[in-house]
Amino acid sequence: MPELTWIGKDKVVNHHHAVPFRVLDKQYTSGEEGTGNKIIHGDNLAALKSLLPEYEGRIKCVYIDPPYNTGNEGWVYNDNVNDPKLKKWLHQVVGKEGEDLSRHDKWLCMMYPRLKLLRRLLSDDGVIFVSIDDNEIHNLRPIVNEIFGERNRIEQFIWKKSYGGGAKERFAITVHEYVLLYAKNIDRTDEIWLPPDPNSEERYYKLKDSKVEERGPYRIKPLEATKSMDRRENLSYGIPGPDSQDIWPKRQWWWSKERSFAALENDELVFTKARDGGISISYKQYMFGNDGKQRASKPFSIIDGIYTQKGTGDLLAIFDERLTLQFPKPVELIERLLQMMCAKDPDAIILDSFAGSGTTAHAVLKMNAADGGNRKFILIEQEDYAETITAERIRRVIDGYGEGTKVVAGSGGGFEYYEIGKPLFHEDGNLNEEIGIDEIRKYVAYTENLAAHKQVAVDNEQSPYRLGEQDDTAYFFLYEKDKLTTLDLEFLSKLKSRRKSMVLYADICLLTKQQLQKYGIIFKKIPRDITRF
Repeated sequence: MPELTWIGKDKVVNHHHAVPFRVLDKQYTSGEEGTGNKIIHGDNLAALKSLLPEYEGRIKCVYIDPPYNTGNEGWVYNDNVNDPKLKKWLHQVVGKEGEDLSRHDKWLCMMYPRLKLLRRLLSDDGVIFVSIDDNEIHNLRPIVNEIFGERNRIEQFIWKKSYGGGAKERFAITVHEYVLLYAKNIDRTDEIWLPPDPNSEERYYKLKDSKVEERGPYRIKPLEATKSMDRRENLSYGIPGPDSQDIWPKRQWWWSKERSFAALENDELVFTKARDGGISISYKQYMFGNDGKQRASKPFSIIDGIYTQKGTGDLLAIFDERLTLQFPKPVELIERLLQMMCAKDPDAIILDSFAGSGTTAHAVLKMNAADGGNRKFILIEQEDYAETITAERIRRVIDGYGEGTKVVAGSGGGFEYYEIGKPLFHEDGNLNEEIGIDEIRKYVAYTENLAAHKQVAVDNEQSPYRLGEQDDTAYFFLYEKDKLTTLDLEFLSKLKSRRKSMVLYADICLLTKQQLQKYGIIFKKIPRDITRF
């Protein structure tokens, strides 16, 4: 597979390994407690690494809207990748070469390690959506192919973002952007389906005992043939409709008269009242599955009818003032994308590490309110408006906003707001004991691949040092902040039950090699400075 190279690539390909683990410091809870929703303020590279102990392999869907690298310096989110924090990071990671990077080199250096961590966070059946435009689409696709695998590409959607414009265009009026969709493992990923639109104004009708029974809403395939087909007289005939009047096709039907009337007799046709007042006919197979439930539909690769202007209107309605953020994504766009992969998963965890104004969380809350789901969102935003715009928007969506005829009911829910805290380790490699025992235990369990549901709390019935059990192996972390701990026969004698094998962390081990083998113990030394003791 062809690979893209650029100045500094060799420095960033494995840089995600060198990013230190940091704790997430909870600042407050807004709305309901215990929802699992998070908004994190801070550098998204550090935040993504900090999410690994709890979320690696658990995220069902990632949506990101990274900087498009247009060269426009006037935005609140600096879109030329010249942010001082990023320039400092590039100097530290890439070195002097970073001083000679083009803006495309810088953008690639910024994106690569973040995509690496995003892939690790995805579940085996998870997917990632990436919004981008022509400035970097030619660079983005090769690195996503490299990280996710070219065979895991599902689609490159074209989003028709505008219905006009062009005053500043020199050669052509650009009215589209792109949304790349990749799977972590396409063999484990469900097919894409859009659920029926619950807000559709169109209804369908069913003939029953010469009466019309109204149903709906719907999303179906018409029985009428397209204009591109040669007209055949035997496919042009009237079909009795709900009002007993014959319905004639504009051109012709797909089926013969005999087949259509047999379907009519067997109650297999659906009569649809269109927006223009007319009636069309569809085959029920396209609308219902064998279980009788309404079917969803596969999406088109071109997304039309949702425009950037709507995103600006969303924020104006919520804040009742025009914000400095330009071109926020419309909530309907993100909702449609998430529906493709998460409509069938009411407990999906959805991550956006370039959160901006918080559109992704808004879309998640709308989906939950519509179908009673319990999907969770995690937002990461590094800019200073993470609290005043991102979090504030979600607060208002949860509580409700607007006045008079423009009132929008609250979705309900809540979230926890975090800042990125201290690293788990000092630069000398020793444990940062100021972060607290809970964070230390969580990290140790993660390094041992001990699943979250297999872990136990400090106050468990067996031992405060017990981390949990998995695959017939017990894990213990013998740690006290202000004294050394010792693994010896006395400690083993106090254990109420044992497993075939045990992994035990401690400061000192007094067991012989033969004793370790006898009891099936793997000893690991806690990395901390013991000279102070």
